[in-house]
Amino acid sequence: MNERTLTVLEYYKITAMLAERARCCIGKELALALLPQTGIESISRELALTEEAEGYLYRSGMSPVDDFPDMRLSLKRMRAALALSPSDLLGAMRCLRAVRLARERLVQEDKEPSLLSNMASSIAPHRAIEEEISRCILGEDEIADGASARLASIRHKMRQVNERVRDRLNAMIRGAYAKYLQEPIVTIRNGRYVLPVRQEYRQYVSGLIHDQSGSGATLFVEPAAVVELGNEYKKLVAEETAEIERILAELTALLAPVADQLRADLDTLGRIDLCFAKAELAKAYHATRPGLNQDGYIRIVQGRHPLIAQDRVVPIDVWIGKDFNTLIITGPNTGGKTVTLKTVGLFTLMMQAGMFVPAGEGTQMSTFEDVFADIGDEQSIEQSLSTFSSHMTNIVGILSAADERSLVLLDELGAGTDPVEGAALAMSILEELHGRGTMTVATTHYSEIKAFALTREGFENASMEFDVDRLCPTYRLFIGIPGRSNAFEISERLGLNKGIIETARKFLKSEDIKFEDVISSAESQRRIAEEERELAKQARTELEALRREAEAEQKRMAQERERFRAKAREDARRIVSETRQETERIIEQLRAAGKTDQRAAERTIQQSRDALRKQEEQIAEPIVAAERPGKPPKTVKPGDAVRVVSLNVKAAVLAPPDAKGEVQVQAGVMKLSVKLSDLLLEHPRSEERSGARVSMLSMPSVPLELDLRGMLVEDAVLEVDRYLDNAKLCGRNEVSIIHGKGTGALRAGIQEYLKRHPNVKSFRLGAYGEGDAGVTVVTLK
Repeated sequence: MNERTLTVLEYYKITAMLAERARCCIGKELALALLPQTGIESISRELALTEEAEGYLYRSGMSPVDDFPDMRLSLKRMRAALALSPSDLLGAMRCLRAVRLARERLVQEDKEPSLLSNMASSIAPHRAIEEEISRCILGEDEIADGASARLASIRHKMRQVNERVRDRLNAMIRGAYAKYLQEPIVTIRNGRYVLPVRQEYRQYVSGLIHDQSGSGATLFVEPAAVVELGNEYKKLVAEETAEIERILAELTALLAPVADQLRADLDTLGRIDLCFAKAELAKAYHATRPGLNQDGYIRIVQGRHPLIAQDRVVPIDVWIGKDFNTLIITGPNTGGKTVTLKTVGLFTLMMQAGMFVPAGEGTQMSTFEDVFADIGDEQSIEQSLSTFSSHMTNIVGILSAADERSLVLLDELGAGTDPVEGAALAMSILEELHGRGTMTVATTHYSEIKAFALTREGFENASMEFDVDRLCPTYRLFIGIPGRSNAFEISERLGLNKGIIETARKFLKSEDIKFEDVISSAESQRRIAEEERELAKQARTELEALRREAEAEQKRMAQERERFRAKAREDARRIVSETRQETERIIEQLRAAGKTDQRAAERTIQQSRDALRKQEEQIAEPIVAAERPGKPPKTVKPGDAVRVVSLNVKAAVLAPPDAKGEVQVQAGVMKLSVKLSDLLLEHPRSEERSGARVSMLSMPSVPLELDLRGMLVEDAVLEVDRYLDNAKLCGRNEVSIIHGKGTGALRAGIQEYLKRHPNVKSFRLGAYGEGDAGVTVVTLK
């Protein structure tokens, strides 16, 4: 790609934003060095990688690549080194861990084959080497005692000797030597334990002098009684150093055979990191994957320039390459013409570098062999070039290279010289580029070029809207209508004398006046059509809202009606059941009395039972065969999952059918007795379990984590309440709530609510590997 174009279109600002989102040093380097490609297959592959990375981010919430130190130079010279330092070995261990974790996350955890998993499959983990280095090295300057049995033995002896020396010196401090000391302390000089002896008492303390104070009043003496122990300690220190060097050499030799493979794996990890940096950038700017073609067709839907603040940028719709390949944009200064040019060019560069573009669904981008741009004030004092000369120098270079596989962006074509000659030159340049089949987008103020575009096939006018009443641009682009200059209207509203304006109008040519009138009429009609379209859109939106509201109300009423029916049936069953119990009690009393006519009593009893049974059958409201979704089971056994048809609820069977064909079931927290004919068998249990576990069959499966990122606190609290209740009913003991890190407001609101929830026993922030501060782990009662 043309280097000057990359600078003018501010492409390097995008790659800098990309580098900020990379997690490792190699990923940052690749982001800063990223250049647009030209082959459609390679571009399509890069876009597919970005799409896969974005999907992984939405599923897991994090990149699979962990940061690691830049060890490429150390790995390169490893074969020449006898032993790496503890710091280098620790860095290599972190690289090995990052490689292994990335492979596990992309290959083992993500079961579906993908481009990313194929890239990760080429990575070779060396867990044994990683764990050996981790076991032996605790820090950049610290070797673990357990690195070898000899090192552990040496350090054990060093501690013993050290304790003996300190014990003897402490005894001297507390004994006869106390009066000879400057202070009653033990200190170290030149690696030896010494006492601070006053100069005047030197002859009373025999031993070796290792140092003296600046004033000479204090001598640091190693008493003769501990000199031998000090020598023994120094010998052990030398042995420790030699053993550490041996361990480092051994670890280096262990790492050396895989050094080249590790370097290649780190390069692969950097490429994976770049894919996820592109996905992070796409998420941040709500970007989408554009459609791809080689036909020069561009259609940008609601495109937003990524370098303008998202709360201020005005989305634009642009298309070129189907009915026309040259687009002429007119409009006032600061009206957004240059931003439109840069948006088209920058989107093309981003797409060809494998990045998504901040635009809506349906956006189509074409690949180009080269993109040329002549944008901005090019005046050069150093080269004695005027603005016009600088622009012409650039355009000459563009004309020498542009062809049918090029995109050319020209800002204020023909400006900086005589308007008549500038307009004629601009039209000739546009005609030349059009004849070559070059995709061209140009901005201008000249009316001659507007008229020229109206009369040429393959040319199209566009205008940036300007609000004359408020004297400000709206930054909205309209293709198909050339823009008016608005110079007279703006001048009048700014206070210029009307007489001067009228005189200026007289200097205009009649054809210029007619042309501006045509433009004014077209713009007026466009405004009317736009307003009517907005009204129709608003009416359609309101109608759609009313339709959804009516459907929701209808659904709510149906649910409410079914709930009342179910409640009424349940109440009726309860009343009949109570009546049956009361009847049976009275029957028992009658039979116990013994003085009544037993035959007449039995006849009355049978009539009462028949009446009760008839009432039960009426309450059941059996569903006709045509409405029933399936046949009732012939029998059921405890643990079977069933549906109670009359109540339309799922339940679990607690006991087999009794002699009357009634079955004990549990639906949620309720135990019911229902007819076998009122049941539908769903999915019988594959194994027998306890009764307490049977009741859980009717509950839906509850995931182990709830993702609330991006939600408001009020909405998130409702989701948490519903989720915790379901998790409790399903027997979950511990669940995770994902709220992300962000500003911390969502986390604080959720944790404040968890303090008051009756089902919560305790909660904590996620540990390393669980999501850290972006996750709260909840333990249920």
